[in-house]
Amino acid sequence: MPDPLKDKQIALGVCGGIAAYKAVDLLRILISSGARVRVIMTKSAQAFVGPLTFEALSGHPVWTDMFGHQEDTPFRHIAWAEEADAVAIVPATANIIGKMAHGIADDPLTTFVLTVRAPVLVCPSMNVHMYENRVVQDNIKRLEQAGIKVLRPETGPLACGHEGPGRLPDIEAIAEKLCSLLCPQDLAGERILVTAGSTQEPVDPVRFVSNPSSGKMGHAIARVAMRRGGEVVLISGPTVLPGPDGVRIIRVKTAEEMFNAVMDHMEQTTIIVKAAAVSDWRPTSISEHKIKKEEMTQALHLEQTPDILKRLGENKRGRILVGFAAETQDLQENACAKLTAKNLDLVVANLIGEAGSGFGSDTNQVSLFYRDGRTETLPLMDKGELADILWDRVLEIKKIVTGDRVSLSLTEPTETQSS
Repeated sequence: MPDPLKDKQIALGVCGGIAAYKAVDLLRILISSGARVRVIMTKSAQAFVGPLTFEALSGHPVWTDMFGHQEDTPFRHIAWAEEADAVAIVPATANIIGKMAHGIADDPLTTFVLTVRAPVLVCPSMNVHMYENRVVQDNIKRLEQAGIKVLRPETGPLACGHEGPGRLPDIEAIAEKLCSLLCPQDLAGERILVTAGSTQEPVDPVRFVSNPSSGKMGHAIARVAMRRGGEVVLISGPTVLPGPDGVRIIRVKTAEEMFNAVMDHMEQTTIIVKAAAVSDWRPTSISEHKIKKEEMTQALHLEQTPDILKRLGENKRGRILVGFAAETQDLQENACAKLTAKNLDLVVANLIGEAGSGFGSDTNQVSLFYRDGRTETLPLMDKGELADILWDRVLEIKKIVTGDRVSLSLTEPTETQSS
């Protein structure tokens, strides 16, 4: 999907904690994603990181003094609040949390926060005993009850020498949470299962049967679903990709392991997107030791792996079920056959070998085949952008399945025909 941060006006509040330096890294991520960022620093924050650092990276003056020089307007707290699309307070100290919880406005940041109507993300970071203090916990609850999002700190060794909850979450996780705040939450309440990547069927301890799937498409689908409010489980075959922040990931290797993991989680799901490129065949036997070259035969005896998608289709019971088809020829014929044979609501099909499309690439060009006979051809696009469109289509299908009279609205530019 287009980066949710692109062209958004983000206000970054920086408070006086040892983790203040990490806000610089967050600023870099926001700027590289195309966001426009204004920084507000408390007086204490300036003892840890100088305003000039944030000014140089953001390209804007940093607001540090409520009554100092006003380069734009004496009502800066109102103007910035009206223009903000989202706010992140990183790190958020016990002091700022207490002020926000009780409506105190005695500096630029707290005054701005009282005025803003955009989503606010608070990222606490402090000593474990301060964080666990009942007053601080009550204040955090007050913020959450007021609709402010709080990203709870991580547990681990702290700068003070103690260990426990209080570490600022990873900057990437903070950026991902900001993306969620800027996305429609139209998948809220959906329990989603996504599969991704290839599987590896061992021949011996060092060889296996597999395919070139990188898992990028499935991971993008899971990430976008999480951003849009879904509760997501991602079952991924071997891949170098890190698990998307906020998504529960289950890592497997073989088709049998993926089959078992999918069956274990199927009953709890409302939508399943089967994007994994599962090996259809596996060796009938696995050698305990590496097979030496001179011991190799010219024939490798194979048997079929469990058909995960077919089993899901047989036990569909009202779920939305989406499958993928990677083909080298006869795209429409093969995709439509799969749609019927596996009892799917949608097949996402592409021709592998096309430039910029398929295994390992960051982009994809697909055709969508619907249960009602519609076909939609999408242009070449980033896999994240494609994932966003796929979720739009799934939601439209869900409306039809649940009885609402809604027709599929196709995103331009597309080509629509009957299959």
